[in-house]
Amino acid sequence: MSARPKTLVLRTLLNDEAAGARQWSGTNPCYLQSTACAWLRSIGVKHLLLDLPSVDREEDGGVLAAHHAFWDFPATIDLERTIAEMMRVPSEVPDGDYLLRASMPHLINDAAPSRPVLYAVLP
Repeated sequence: MSARPKTLVLRTLLNDEAAGARQWSGTNPCYLQSTACAWLRSIGVKHLLLDLPSVDREEDGGVLAAHHAFWDFPATIDLERTIAEMMRVPSEVPDGDYLLRASMPHLINDAAPSRPVLYAVLP
């Protein structure tokens, strides 16, 4: 793996239950600190995928600190970075380097469905 990955998949295994079966609403699930998202940006991560409902806390009054830190908003309008939440990577898939096909529709919006697919890198 390169020292500065462009894409990072964070797997907590909190979403390892049957796909889509977990009820997250009202549970205040884990989230990322805004400083962590700012650091990921600073090392060149352009695409962040995680298995949690959001990089931000469930109830934050609309602050969205982690989202804003990753995109450096409002200082920057960064159209190159993406965040994909609720990704499910089964626990049987070993940690490591993968190729990613990030299938996203071509539309301009603050949220869009995606279907990221990881492919194993053959030796």
